[in-house]
Amino acid sequence: MNRTEKKDLQGYSFIRSRVAHTGITPSLREIGRAVGYTSPRSVQLMLERLEKRGLLRYSAGLIRLSGKPNILGEQTIEVPLLGSIAAGAPMLAEENVEAVIPVSTTLARPGSKYFLLRVVGTSMNEAKVSGVNMEDGSIVLVRQQPSADDGDVVVALINDEATVKILERKNGMVILRPKSSDTKHMPIVLTDNCIIQGVVVGVLPRDLY
Repeated sequence: MNRTEKKDLQGYSFIRSRVAHTGITPSLREIGRAVGYTSPRSVQLMLERLEKRGLLRYSAGLIRLSGKPNILGEQTIEVPLLGSIAAGAPMLAEENVEAVIPVSTTLARPGSKYFLLRVVGTSMNEAKVSGVNMEDGSIVLVRQQPSADDGDVVVALINDEATVKILERKNGMVILRPKSSDTKHMPIVLTDNCIIQGVVVGVLPRDLY
């Protein structure tokens, strides 16, 4: 990989990270600072090269990430990022798409519907999904489905509020359990069934986002 290709990869990773964490694409000046370009034209040329690779679309100053194979040859699909979700006390689930993020098909397998959510809080910081901890600020991949098994990490709606917890059913009750290093987090016990929005199947690598 030559110097230009390395800068392209650095710029692409920076754009992906910014979109994933804020839902906003960075400006040409911000991209330039991230990769060491002082000229906006150099950034534009980089974006044009990335567009030719099928990694993003760049038109009229607007940048949109693509779900085509990425710069490392990895096949991806576009998955909507729906904002933040509480991993502590439940919070209102905002079903507004902040961004569309390309996710590897090794995580988001074709044939199912997925969405991404940003975890807020520490009530699940000792829970692992595929060996990766769900820390505060993690972006989790959720397979959309209306049911789940005991022990699954689920996204559940309770009175129009969403939370991510470990599902357990016992004696006719639904228990949403935290798994945290902070003992202040307590299980949520429901006598009525909650609405399952999906099962968490992955945590996106922080070095990519």
